[in-house]
Amino acid sequence: MTEHLSQKIFPTTQLEDADGDGHNQSLNPTMGEIIGKRFSWRGFLQGSLAVSAIAATVGPVALMSADNARANGRSAFSFTEVEAGVDATHHVAEGYDADILLRWGDALFADSPAFDPTKQTAAAQERQFGYNNDYVGFIPLDGSAEHGLLVVNHEYTNPHLMFPGLVKIVDGKIEQGKLSKEQVDVEMAAHGGTIVEIRKVDGKWQVVPEGKLNRRVTANTEMQLSGPVAGHDRVKTSADPAGAKVIGTLNNCAGGVTPWGTYIMAEENFHGYFSGEPPADHAEAANYKRYGVPDGGYDWADYYDRFDLAKEPNEPNRFGWIVEVDVMDPTSVPKKRTALGRTKHEGAESIVAKNGKVVFYLGDDERFDYVYKFVTDGTFNPDDRAANMNLLDAGTLYVAKFGEDGTMQWLPLVHGDGPLTPENGFASQADVLIETRRAADLLGATKMDRPEDVQPNGVNGKVYVMLTNNSKRKADQVDAANPRAENAFGHIIEIAEDGGDFTATSGKWEVLLKCGDPSVAEVGATFSTETTKNGWFGMPDNCAIDAAGRLWVSTDGNSNKATGRTDGLWAVDTEGDARATSKLFFRVPVGAELCGPLFTPDDETAFVAVQHPGDGGEDWDGHGRPSYYEDLSTRWPDFKDDMPVRPAVVAITKIGGGKIGM
Repeated sequence: MTEHLSQKIFPTTQLEDADGDGHNQSLNPTMGEIIGKRFSWRGFLQGSLAVSAIAATVGPVALMSADNARANGRSAFSFTEVEAGVDATHHVAEGYDADILLRWGDALFADSPAFDPTKQTAAAQERQFGYNNDYVGFIPLDGSAEHGLLVVNHEYTNPHLMFPGLVKIVDGKIEQGKLSKEQVDVEMAAHGGTIVEIRKVDGKWQVVPEGKLNRRVTANTEMQLSGPVAGHDRVKTSADPAGAKVIGTLNNCAGGVTPWGTYIMAEENFHGYFSGEPPADHAEAANYKRYGVPDGGYDWADYYDRFDLAKEPNEPNRFGWIVEVDVMDPTSVPKKRTALGRTKHEGAESIVAKNGKVVFYLGDDERFDYVYKFVTDGTFNPDDRAANMNLLDAGTLYVAKFGEDGTMQWLPLVHGDGPLTPENGFASQADVLIETRRAADLLGATKMDRPEDVQPNGVNGKVYVMLTNNSKRKADQVDAANPRAENAFGHIIEIAEDGGDFTATSGKWEVLLKCGDPSVAEVGATFSTETTKNGWFGMPDNCAIDAAGRLWVSTDGNSNKATGRTDGLWAVDTEGDARATSKLFFRVPVGAELCGPLFTPDDETAFVAVQHPGDGGEDWDGHGRPSYYEDLSTRWPDFKDDMPVRPAVVAITKIGGGKIGM
């Protein structure tokens, strides 16, 4: 076959793999330029930052939570490392079980139909677990770490893996056909999120299908626009002349759970769902160009006018938001909280600051885009859940500017401040938020290498920024001391907010890790010398901080071609002599990305999401080949001839019980 890479054939794979060509045309400095000058300014030798620490105020919680290993300068993790590699199944560290908890198509309700991949319908999919599980969150019920609500984002769909007969071989070439309306309806039902009650019974997690709070959120669920953008002319459509009601949520990548127990869904690559051209004189032309709209990766505009820009030119302004769902009321209308800005959101992880305000950290997942945080105006009331339910409608959104001397500033995106004025096209705060990227451009924010998860650590007081990669950064954007041009493997930034205050508008930063194979000198990776050949990784994506304050990193983009290994979950030390030591704990099957990860409050379960297994352009033995419904590179997790490959959430527990990684 002349075509052999799936990303060249299948549109949704291409959309997700591209992660944006980079639509930031501002002259703001890149993070690579700043790191290069920072390294030169400090006069460090290559790799020295891997074992350095930045100053931060550590509160009593951190001191009480520090274990003996870290106190003595040793690794905080104790497990037998998994061997890196590529094959058709998953692998977990010795002494642990990795049980499939939920697969695409699994029943969520007592009346859910059985999954039949040959007879899929939208009605059935709305009662079943959705596709491509990304973010995973856990909300305890009755204060229990063994009984709660699992919340899971369903980012996107891979129709070539989902539907039989869609892919054909024509004249020796692979072609994906147009989807029917019925198939598009299944796709729309497979997007969104799942809320489902789960319980641990005899050491094993199981779904509670009769759970009264179980719910599916889809691309057809009614949503409410709230905050400064609600009702603005730029979000009004023929179906919603009030600019207040949006149908559906799209491309939910990472997310979060708020301190008051609501579920956060973060809309990422929304540009791929729109097709057609708006009128030539349409006012949103420059705005849409900055976001890459339209991309046309999906066939939805063929059947639904709201995805056709020629018919509904304002519709894209209604996506790219943070969505909040009240999981305790399955009839509640999810709210798109516009005060947190409109970007290609990777997630929204939060922490309560010392003064009671809640701080959300957000990444805009595209090459050369920015890191943000949002600080609520109001304060969190731990004794009154209802009092917290609209905290996200009022606050200040900031964008990060990283200095060459290791300092940083959080720049407020507030209408009327600096260049955010009517003279520059911002007539109100709503305009600032609809065009968050352009507002950040004008403020001089630092161009980053694909900011993904940004996690605050309540134990050591730091913030960790996952920067997946940026192959588009050119050599003339960095100097000789810069870690890497054409950054293929990504890096991790560690931030210490001034005074240990997460609401601070300034702080310090360091590089925790430059990723990639440390045995290849020109890669410039900075893992510690204690990291084994299995322990290094590339393309950091999602991450989690467990109850002990330890950092776990999952990846997206490792493959036989790129690194000789699949994606997985790595434990990364951040403290003491073990700083920058990494160990492989779990690895996914061929073609998959590892999402989540999520630890229960007692650290005795790690939930991970195995997304798009079997996708991509290579078999597990490294041979170039497409993978589609009739000819899959793996049939994980069922390994049955009559079942396709199925994204799934995996529950990892220690055999005999105990805390993960200890």
